[in-house]
Amino acid sequence: MAGTMTADDVRTIALSLPDSSEKTAWGMPTFRVGGKMFAALADDDSSFGVKCPKEERAELIAAEPAKFFIREGHDDNYAWLRVRLAALDGAAELRAILVDSWLQAAPKRLAQAHPEVGGGVV
Repeated sequence: MAGTMTADDVRTIALSLPDSSEKTAWGMPTFRVGGKMFAALADDDSSFGVKCPKEERAELIAAEPAKFFIREGHDDNYAWLRVRLAALDGAAELRAILVDSWLQAAPKRLAQAHPEVGGGVV
């Protein structure tokens, strides 16, 4: 059900992933694995950022502009994508987005030690 996901849901799912931790940076909650950030909540709790290869961002934004966006001038040079919580289809989609980002940030050995996280995809 769209619009039911909250910043607390992001926190709960992000911290449920192996070796994940929360650290405040730039005054906002960020979530890390192996010292690398894989998610960050926006200061207004309406969206969050995740790792995303730059070459995939434009396609995602074009396909679902109500869901995915970047902050022009801020995210341009980073492999980072922002997601509007209200546009998500529910917890399964939120988890899939966070897992994808976690897999990009996690040390390979950690990801391989937890094949259940990504459904065996590493």
